[in-house]
Amino acid sequence: MSNKELRQVAIYGKGGIGKSTTTQNLTAGLVELGKSVMVVGCDPKADSTRLLLGGLAQKTVLDTLREEGEDIELDNILKEGFGGTKCVESGGPEPGVGCAGRGIITSIGLLERLGAYTEDLDYVFYDVLGDVVCGGFAMPIREGKAKEIYIVASGEMMALYAANNISKGIARYASKGGVRLGGIICNSRNVDREHELLRAFAEELGTQLIYFVPRDNVVQRAEIRKKTVIDFQSESHQADEYRRLAAAIENNKKFVIPKPMTQERLEEILVEYGLFDNFKDDYRI
Repeated sequence: MSNKELRQVAIYGKGGIGKSTTTQNLTAGLVELGKSVMVVGCDPKADSTRLLLGGLAQKTVLDTLREEGEDIELDNILKEGFGGTKCVESGGPEPGVGCAGRGIITSIGLLERLGAYTEDLDYVFYDVLGDVVCGGFAMPIREGKAKEIYIVASGEMMALYAANNISKGIARYASKGGVRLGGIICNSRNVDREHELLRAFAEELGTQLIYFVPRDNVVQRAEIRKKTVIDFQSESHQADEYRRLAAAIENNKKFVIPKPMTQERLEEILVEYGLFDNFKDDYRI
């Protein structure tokens, strides 16, 4: 019997912030550390495991159930990717029907029933869609699956609004269970004073900026080739950045109930770091 504790981690953030890219590159770093990892894509776009699978169009759990019925094997919905990573895509409802939360609930229940949560696993990552109001947002933490949350953000105004709103959701569910925020991951957009801003933002929430991932075009080049950066260009500086991010997650001991900001306080911080000035310049307000 294994005594190690399975770390179940949910990654949140504004849509388009780079959650899936960050999660998959982070996963590659953890695999290099010898960790056994499962990634459960919780976005109807079903793109949470593409880089780990070399672009293989993973058939989603919901599509598999629709086409083949309930009598399926684990191999029908779980594929092995980079470094032995276990990859699953929940998928979503048919267009215009239902909420994406149903896909996540169904998928996790099926994975449990089929024995996917094996004793050798060190991590399960839930890559969650960015829409804070959808049932899919709350599922991994409401059901007590994910205890550890990281928010991917950047120095852009809307990314920080979203991160603050997500913190409100985490704080709400933390009072009922063991879910905690492990920190903010900055996926840099090269915004002025971005590193300082994200540190101040994290501190205000009562958490930490656990890692600042610099912007590098090698990430896009790797994505075009359907690979993680570590797989595509192992010796690059950016590959080392993802290795350091993986080490930061592995060694993290700071887990908190976040203290979300009021709208007024968040805007004060944005003004202090010049974001509104940039926003006005960009959009000619």
